[in-house]
Amino acid sequence: MKLFTIPASDTGEYIEELNRFLRTNKVLQVESNFVNNENNAIWYFCVRYLPSAANNKQFTESDRKTDYRELLDESTFAVFSKLRECRKQIANEEALPAYAVFTDAELASIARLKPVNEKNLSSIKGIGEKKMERYGKKFIELYLQKTDETGRKSD
Repeated sequence: MKLFTIPASDTGEYIEELNRFLRTNKVLQVESNFVNNENNAIWYFCVRYLPSAANNKQFTESDRKTDYRELLDESTFAVFSKLRECRKQIANEEALPAYAVFTDAELASIARLKPVNEKNLSSIKGIGEKKMERYGKKFIELYLQKTDETGRKSD
């Protein structure tokens, strides 16, 4: 639990400190109380939280983000990049984070497929019936618009 006291006359300095704390921790609950007495007016915030992983442990090798440029060969990475563009377009249209459509690991597996089609896509770990129903067909259509079977850009 952490307590914050913010004067009503704050110019933003204390509020920014509170916001920075809220952004870097998993917040469970925030309670606020406004007190106005003869001398001053103050906001009190009581924040119950779980500290973020970054604040509590040293990163291990497995915590590092995967660099797919190193993991995939050049032509497969080119396909992976096009797949990311397709995923981004769908995520923007659906107002979702990109990873909710397909994760990078799923995209890397898709990039290795020959050909990219519904049957092969549904064989990827993590891509179940619901994902296929919601994103599969549209994702494949976008991908095929961007590439032909050899991976070159379509005209």
